[in-house]
Amino acid sequence: MPNSELMPIGVFAQRSGLTSSALRFYADSGLLRPAEVDLVTGYRYYDVDQVARAITLRRLREIAMPLAAVEAVLGTGADEAVRLLDEHVAKIVGDATAARQKAAVIKSTLGGNMPGLLIATLKGPVLADAVEQVLTATAHEPGMAVLAGLHIEASDEAIALTATDRYRLSTRTLVPARPAEQTWAGTVDGNDIRAAVADIRRSAEVRVEGVPHGVRLRMPEREDRHCRIRPEEFPDHQLMLASLGEATTRATVAKDLLLRALEEHPGEHLTLHITDHSVSVRPPNGEHPGIPLSATVTGEALQIRFEMTTLYPAVSTAIGPDVMLDMRGHDQPVTIRSADRGDLTTLAMPIKFDHSA
Repeated sequence: MPNSELMPIGVFAQRSGLTSSALRFYADSGLLRPAEVDLVTGYRYYDVDQVARAITLRRLREIAMPLAAVEAVLGTGADEAVRLLDEHVAKIVGDATAARQKAAVIKSTLGGNMPGLLIATLKGPVLADAVEQVLTATAHEPGMAVLAGLHIEASDEAIALTATDRYRLSTRTLVPARPAEQTWAGTVDGNDIRAAVADIRRSAEVRVEGVPHGVRLRMPEREDRHCRIRPEEFPDHQLMLASLGEATTRATVAKDLLLRALEEHPGEHLTLHITDHSVSVRPPNGEHPGIPLSATVTGEALQIRFEMTTLYPAVSTAIGPDVMLDMRGHDQPVTIRSADRGDLTTLAMPIKFDHSA
């Protein structure tokens, strides 16, 4: 007779989240043998100490881990188990990326292998830099997948890349070697184009073409890369840009010095204190005066507060040794760009002035 502390297979199935048939399979495969089997009835019984192993086994199978790998994880120490899990997830992610790319290729050829609409021809290293700079303003947010995308607008004069996470908006304008055949706009999947950056950077020239359901990147002596188009509507950033008022305070400061001050700042929130000849990074509560950085300032003195995660990426991606900040008051977007090159521009939203750290 079974021990009264043992559970029949039905009860154990409920405790572990595994079905009775799955438990029989794992018993036969040696991954989770019952603690006792009634020799007369064949009923299987499990010990309470086996519940944790059963739950872990179920979770491993839920992420599609093969039985051999499951056995290895269950039979090793925590550090090795973590390594095996990371290895398995990396393979899944790699397989998913490859599948997305192959699906994009298939979709682009469903209408026949016709030449794509020329969006622009650009220097590969320049396009790669622009993509990486602008993509810092993306966000993976449930329900708003378009915020992870890179919006592309092409005309006969320029191509503009834009991304936003609603707290930052980064845009860079590039002059193509060969312009678009007609105006074009679409939002490319951020993960797809991010995965193509290494190939883009190693190509002297990249031809960006519009194809059904996506964008095709054609590079000499390299396989074409395909990026999906996001179906969601991109936020109306042009309206926001057009509604910006004139700057009331402008500060130009050395980029490296400002970044160092931000890196040394201990909190998640900060105040930029702008006076006649300096910019300093201070705690929001004003308990420490901060270190003044020499700056060229015109307009009104100002205190403006930011999340570190909003301001730092906006400053770090600016081009050139000096960064220019155009401010319109403590509660309006700040325009951040290079002091001598304006083709990369970032808008950064401040936080409420009564926000405490």
